[in-house]
Amino acid sequence: MEIESVRFTGSYTLMDKLPKDGKPEVAFIGRSNVGKSSLINMLTGRKIAKTSSTPGKTQTINHFLIDDAWYLVDLPGYGYAKVSKDQRAKWETMINTYLLKREELYCVFVLIDSRVPPQKSDLDFITMLGENGLPVGLIFTKTDKLKSTELQNNTKTFFDEMIKNWEELPPYFITSAEKKTGKEDVLAYLYEITAGK
Repeated sequence: MEIESVRFTGSYTLMDKLPKDGKPEVAFIGRSNVGKSSLINMLTGRKIAKTSSTPGKTQTINHFLIDDAWYLVDLPGYGYAKVSKDQRAKWETMINTYLLKREELYCVFVLIDSRVPPQKSDLDFITMLGENGLPVGLIFTKTDKLKSTELQNNTKTFFDEMIKNWEELPPYFITSAEKKTGKEDVLAYLYEITAGK
């Protein structure tokens, strides 16, 4: 499965400027430097998201129209970024307003760095989404950097933490932008949740 067409439709900071065509939206978010841009580029087969070694590259809500059917939404990261507290607070307000008020939002994919222990910022963010009834998917990134046993242990540790607050775990995907691991699975799920909407 491949995405046939991708069109960048705009970068937004205000809700009232977002697309008004009612097409479903699937958002991607994660801690700064989790590999979000690389993953989006891998999924679309195009360099549409700017990759950077400096955290905090994405600073707006970016919409990409996929196959004229649904939007892939690239959100600013949360957590560490080389910006002021005021700027971080503005991002937080913008992201939360989008997540909690956007009716076209069909799923929020939270990206998790598979190489590190469970991070409080990730767990808190996922719990917030769950408490607000938002459909969530988890994408573990950079899995090519780990041996399979390490990957299994790290994902199990993460789920062990999640299960303290979740009755049922959300769908999850194991990915590597470098090796294109998980591309087919994520795309199949994306098309499944946006089909016929």
